[in-house]
Amino acid sequence: MFEKLELMSQKYEEIARKLTDPEVISDHAQYAAYMKEYKNLAPLMEAFQKYQSAKQDLQEAQELLHESGDEELKEMAQAQLEEAKSILEEQEQELKILLLPKDPNDDKSVIMEIRSGAGGEEAALFAGSLCRMYSMYAEAQHWKLEILNANPTELGGYKEISFSIEGNGAYSRLKYESGVHRVQRVPETESQGRIHTSTVTVAVLPEADELELHINPTDLKFDVFRSSGAGGQHINKTESAVRITHLPSGLVVECQDERSQHKNKEKAMKVLRARLFEIIQQEQNAKIASERKMQVGTGDRSERIRTYNFPQGRMTDHRINLTLYRLESVLNGDLDEIFDALATADQASKLAEQSL
Repeated sequence: MFEKLELMSQKYEEIARKLTDPEVISDHAQYAAYMKEYKNLAPLMEAFQKYQSAKQDLQEAQELLHESGDEELKEMAQAQLEEAKSILEEQEQELKILLLPKDPNDDKSVIMEIRSGAGGEEAALFAGSLCRMYSMYAEAQHWKLEILNANPTELGGYKEISFSIEGNGAYSRLKYESGVHRVQRVPETESQGRIHTSTVTVAVLPEADELELHINPTDLKFDVFRSSGAGGQHINKTESAVRITHLPSGLVVECQDERSQHKNKEKAMKVLRARLFEIIQQEQNAKIASERKMQVGTGDRSERIRTYNFPQGRMTDHRINLTLYRLESVLNGDLDEIFDALATADQASKLAEQSL
């Protein structure tokens, strides 16, 4: 590990020199590429420098303990020794985490799809609650959310809704949300106060641009139709809704949220690219044993990942056995504690894999 870090340290210093080279500075694309690499290496190099500094302190303390005859100096050296050992352990663990292979999609924006499952109207209402939860989280992060397609119900829920969230690192935070979300509560329509259990499925897709994924236009079938939904003045008046069928895979994407056919087509293509990109990634991961799905779980839409229990005010994430008794704040977008715990569990499982 430390041989690798020494080489990376040399590379870091080399990039720093290049960033002051007038020829590199004048080439905007090259300068941007070097700057991105420099920023990516910075946290690792900072941790490595702290490790090296603590190692130096440890050596000095050991020398002082062996050479000094002064008891007071020996006590100071012993305290320095213990502190340096503690820092070394912490920094070594941090370096192991920072050296873990980074998910290449972590910095990307995402497309999220929420679909009501078992539970009828109650499931559709909870789909709306989850959409609001992610919207509030995105707003707190200063990310941009845009509705791509929605199929609302008369009571204000959604049979399905898809939206994009644009922001640096959006996928790194939201990628753990894919799966089945279960809600347990007493519906307003329940006269006898019985608790109902409903489910909602969430999918989180990293956004793919045209450079990453080329789609042959001859593989696409386009249909236009009139929008339909729970209401609205422009519903059923113009054929602005767009349906795209990807013939080789059979994937079908619809978008009817905009009044403009062109905008609906653009949004539908964005969703189609993301879904195809996800399929390609799943196939690649299946072929590479070392990159099998992490134990925390991402991407498996059939996996029940979380339960929201309203009578007890409880949220439980089943993958990491995390239970929080602050359901209201969670549904208001206070999700960082959950995301941090999932990321930590992910890192721990990857570190365990490396040590096997």
